Amino acid sequence: MTARSDTICALASGGLPAGVAVIRVSGPGSFEVVSKMVGSLPEPRLAGLRTIRTTSGEFLDRGLVLIFPAPNSFTGEDCVELHLHGGRAVVNAALRSLAGFNGIRLAEAGEFSRRAFENGKMDLVEVEGLADLLSAETEMQRRLAGEQANGHLSAVYDEWREKLVFVRAMLEAELDFSDEGDIPGSVSDRIWADVEDLKLQVDRAIGNLRAGEIIRDGFKVALAGLPNAGKSSLMNALAQRDVAIVTPVAGTTRDVVRCELDIDGYKFELSDTAGLRDTDDVVEQEGIRRAFRTINDADLVLHLIDLSEQPKAQPIDFDRPTLCIGTKSDLASNLVPSSACAFHVSSASGEGLETLRLRLLDAVRSHTQVESLAIPSRLRHAERLRLASRHLASALEGSFLPLEIRAEELRLASVELARVTGRIDTETLLGKIFSEFCVGK
Repeated sequence: MTARSDTICALASGGLPAGVAVIRVSGPGSFEVVSKMVGSLPEPRLAGLRTIRTTSGEFLDRGLVLIFPAPNSFTGEDCVELHLHGGRAVVNAALRSLAGFNGIRLAEAGEFSRRAFENGKMDLVEVEGLADLLSAETEMQRRLAGEQANGHLSAVYDEWREKLVFVRAMLEAELDFSDEGDIPGSVSDRIWADVEDLKLQVDRAIGNLRAGEIIRDGFKVALAGLPNAGKSSLMNALAQRDVAIVTPVAGTTRDVVRCELDIDGYKFELSDTAGLRDTDDVVEQEGIRRAFRTINDADLVLHLIDLSEQPKAQPIDFDRPTLCIGTKSDLASNLVPSSACAFHVSSASGEGLETLRLRLLDAVRSHTQVESLAIPSRLRHAERLRLASRHLASALEGSFLPLEIRAEELRLASVELARVTGRIDTETLLGKIFSEFCVGK
């Protein structure tokens, strides 16, 4: 990122062409620069219809202008929004004109959000939540991201830090003013129960990480079984489109084929894997190796058994949660319910597909049962929380240690919580986080 004193501009709305395009300008020169293109500026936070001209005075467009004086703006700086017609030529001409003024340049990826963070408009958890909200594709992803972007998860972390501040204050009072009459003796003995309760809350949040990851990144489902068990056909039937190649030739699927599903607001990542069998084909062996790697990484394995060819096949022990399903029920003659299979499906007729969707929902909900969606969903949070929990444990278990040492452990726990929200952090980490944003946000 370059100097914060620069005024920056970028397209802040979606891809072009569009009905309306929003160009955002932020920085100390925003009002002066835009006024040279539109004439008089409207009142703050009131849209005004203006004729917008290029630096040479040529007509560019007629659109709405809004101004947001600092600090009451997204970035905390003076901001302007130009609402133009969303043609590529119009937007490009407007950006060229803005960038033609001294002291103004095109924004870098995530630079608006970074300025909001640096000006105290958002903390790091809220920034990450905003990034997730922009990329959310399912309802549960939206709800999870909203808890972070709206500051609900940050409020949890801040509450924990405030408790630690109070506890440390009590310890400092005993250490520094134990001879004063208004400081009761052994006050620290009464605060360790609060520290223990705080550690339980932190550990509970760490335990919810997997639920957050599943909601954010998707529930991984691997389709496994012998060649021609109907894995690719089932994936296509669930996706309602041709994702995987289907042929009667055994070993058609050589690599892992993936697709994403939205079932009742949850994201599922389905992986169609190579048929599992002994083979001398080097390419197929590599496909089977990748299949087992995908299976071992799955949250749920769907073991498919072809009822028309393999009615006596038994489930394979995949060492992962497994749901055994009989396939091609429309081709099976004299079909007898198999104790090995939970139920039967037909990708051709659609039989059993709704039952499968319900079973997938039951599986993902069993992994995401949480009281609130204000839970961590990133490994960065979990790493900091684990360190905080470790320091809290050291303070609790160190009853034989001097009080100064135990107080230091509490201070270190507080530091780790501060790092989650970005109150204490490194430039390298900030650069990585904000680089994930698109230009204009």
